Amino acid sequence: MVERQKPGTILALMAHPDDAEFLCGGTLALLAAKGWAVHIAAATPGDAGAASLQPDEIAAIRRREGASAAGLVGGTFHCLERRDLRVFYDEDGVRRAHSLLRKVRPDLVITHSPADYLLDHEEISKVARTACFGAAVPNAPALDANLPPCGKIPCLYYADPIEGIDLFGQPVRPSFAIDISSVLNLKLDMLARHASQREWLRLHHGMDEYLESARRWSQQRGALIGAAAAEGFRQHLGHAYPRENLLLAALGEKARML
Repeated sequence: MVERQKPGTILALMAHPDDAEFLCGGTLALLAAKGWAVHIAAATPGDAGAASLQPDEIAAIRRREGASAAGLVGGTFHCLERRDLRVFYDEDGVRRAHSLLRKVRPDLVITHSPADYLLDHEEISKVARTACFGAAVPNAPALDANLPPCGKIPCLYYADPIEGIDLFGQPVRPSFAIDISSVLNLKLDMLARHASQREWLRLHHGMDEYLESARRWSQQRGALIGAAAAEGFRQHLGHAYPRENLLLAALGEKARML
């Protein structure tokens, strides 16, 4: 595969502040090292992500953690300001996503698998899919009407669902994987910046399960391509969406078809 010469812009649009780091943090780090502009967006500020803090308190903490994690790869954190367990494919969510894409103007978007364990993930996957198409449509509604439409539909990718299974427990096999062995520690460092979630799981599991589960999953995906660690993806190839596999082109020898 010929490596793309000109760096572009990548947007990871996920449900919660730590989802991107867990599911595609290594890929984001590799793209950042090649000069790509990295944007990480969460649909919610993670307002339900604590047992002892009020929603506004934990949301403020998790916004800061999201910005800190993105900063490790020179990235920018955004939040659509929906609320945990209330992420829906609706007009407000689509308007917010249209504005985000028109602001960031990504060449490549990564979102959740259409089938996952949590409806927040599945709903933002649908929102992201629509926004990739709609942000380029001049008359599509956006929260900020002053932002000009994008000039094109970006390449859209779905990250692995959590544990690599759908809601029926059936395996979801990626169509290709990115070898992240060289940046696995950086991925884990990004995830560790979400300290509120790490500590919550340490209290409940008695170990650093937050980072260990990310490490195990990366290693399992790595085994598919003979690498120490990897992240899996599928590309949206429906009508009007780009067929060029920009992620493969951008990362060259790090990518392996399955």
